[in-house]
Amino acid sequence: MSPQIDHLVVAAASLAEGVAWCEATLGVTPAPGGAHPLMGTHNRLLALGGAGFPRCYLEIIAIDHGAQPARARGLRRWFDLDDPVLQAGLEHDGPRLVHWVARVPDMHAAVQALAAGPAPIDRGAVLAASRQTPAGRLQWQITVRDDGQRLFYGALPTLIQWGGDAHPADSLPHAGVDLLDLQATHPRPEALRPALAALGLQDTVPVEAGAPSLAARLHTPRGEVTLASKGL
Repeated sequence: MSPQIDHLVVAAASLAEGVAWCEATLGVTPAPGGAHPLMGTHNRLLALGGAGFPRCYLEIIAIDHGAQPARARGLRRWFDLDDPVLQAGLEHDGPRLVHWVARVPDMHAAVQALAAGPAPIDRGAVLAASRQTPAGRLQWQITVRDDGQRLFYGALPTLIQWGGDAHPADSLPHAGVDLLDLQATHPRPEALRPALAALGLQDTVPVEAGAPSLAARLHTPRGEVTLASKGL
């Protein structure tokens, strides 16, 4: 199995806002997700079809303000969700695409590939996580830095390796939303491109020079929609 886009990450100030955004923007209601006790977050999920993007989905994620993270005190949540600038942007402008997660066949080899480059990248510790679903228990390994940073303004993916045969997309209803492509712009493309190449993802997400941004084109019941990160 080659590295692939596993899911897109849309952050919201609250899960209710994220659901309302999805209904208004994409014309569909996301399926139930679950809670992440380690991070004190919870999510809703939406299956994404599309040629070349098997088992892909969209995750709407928010801090669960009623839960205390099990993660050690002083360590931040994943996807920069503790970052005050991001939080202020979500409060002011609403939910938005902030990141993407890549599925890799060998987590430790992928982490080492980033660390071994001419400009070594610390993608973060490899954490084991799980949650129970009606279809069974999901288990995965995921990279999370102690500072919670996404890196490259979110354009360098978090890495995930699923355990066993279970994957969240397998039990999600078809929603009629297809991922057409995912593109990135970055002020230092000469640094981001080799990092993606080290992961085998250089042809999956094209990178152009410009202000930090991610853009995902989707075919939806409301027509073609582009999710833009608005500067991440």
